[in-house]
Amino acid sequence: MNQFISPKKIYHGEGSLGKLTEILQEYSSKTVFLLTDPMLKELGVIEPVLRQLKQQGIDVYLSTNVIPEPCLDVGNQVVDEIRKSKAGLVIGIGGGSALDLAKAAAVLSENDGFVGDYLNLKGGKKFSNRGLPKVLIPTTSGTGAEVTDIAVFSLEDTKDVITHEFLLADYAIVDPVLTYTLPPRVTAASGIDAFTHALEAFTSINATTITDTLALEAMRNIAGSIRTAVWNGSDKLAREQMALGSLLAGLSFYNAGVAGVHALAYPLGGLFKLPHGESNAVLLPYVYDDIWPACIEKLVKVADIFKLPSEGRSDRQLAQDVVQSLLDLVQDVGLPTTLDSYNIQRKDITILAENGIKQKRLLNRSPKPFTIETIEKIYLNALEGKLTNC
Repeated sequence: MNQFISPKKIYHGEGSLGKLTEILQEYSSKTVFLLTDPMLKELGVIEPVLRQLKQQGIDVYLSTNVIPEPCLDVGNQVVDEIRKSKAGLVIGIGGGSALDLAKAAAVLSENDGFVGDYLNLKGGKKFSNRGLPKVLIPTTSGTGAEVTDIAVFSLEDTKDVITHEFLLADYAIVDPVLTYTLPPRVTAASGIDAFTHALEAFTSINATTITDTLALEAMRNIAGSIRTAVWNGSDKLAREQMALGSLLAGLSFYNAGVAGVHALAYPLGGLFKLPHGESNAVLLPYVYDDIWPACIEKLVKVADIFKLPSEGRSDRQLAQDVVQSLLDLVQDVGLPTTLDSYNIQRKDITILAENGIKQKRLLNRSPKPFTIETIEKIYLNALEGKLTNC
């Protein structure tokens, strides 16, 4: 038996942000806590949200206490803010960091303790209350945070997560209009992040027919539009395809799970503060360079998405061609393809591997088991830019 979980309701497509008014009327909250990235406030991206709140006569407690890859202190500060606000509804708008902070703090606002008490690796407390209702509105096409129950936090040398069904959004609104002004580098990093979500969900040992269907369509949308979205950001069709692809990838990986790429990306974010999307991008080809023999049949289907010629090619060769296509994709959108590009050195590999192997929650979903030696090899290949099994 399988199950599939998603938010209560998802609105997506151009103009879907207008549905926020109906949601506000449903909850009848006199005060809303609105959490967003400071740059989005400065650029006026949140103005349509503020306008709808004003039209409903709702008081707004606005917080811009968001930083990329948030640490525990920032998470705890947002928890304090929500508790003091006396809000009846939380709206998070922004990238993955803003959405993660919003959903974690919304739940913690009505539970004892703070972020560190509920972490997967280091926490021990369990939630007893659902917390405040929440509406999550992404402004990037990548993290899928609007449809997952995961909130990621940076520690000193790695990352850890809070994951619980209470973190799941009551409503998610995915309006591609909010992504039209994203700069190329953010578009690229978030887009490869979304593609990684879909691919890892597709090859996860927990994959189902539903998650496979979503993952394949997500990869098709993203692979077919990401280059255009990066280098011609005004192309609305490409932006719409990226937004939909990210949403589908989020639904897929939330139910099937991500694996090795994300597990090894966490130490890069923790130790070297690499942005999450770029951490995934720089590792993606090298992880699949190692695990492709365990998921050949799945990668043959991905070969079709990349429109790779199959005549005269064995399944093994097609799987290897996909790995090369992953490297080409990262390179085509202008992202670094080696750890050396981030000033990471050979001496750093041991500590990276030691932290990576701790991510059992993620590694256990991989179609091929990871050992510490395997992880060291992957990091070394990523450092030197070598595909050794293709």
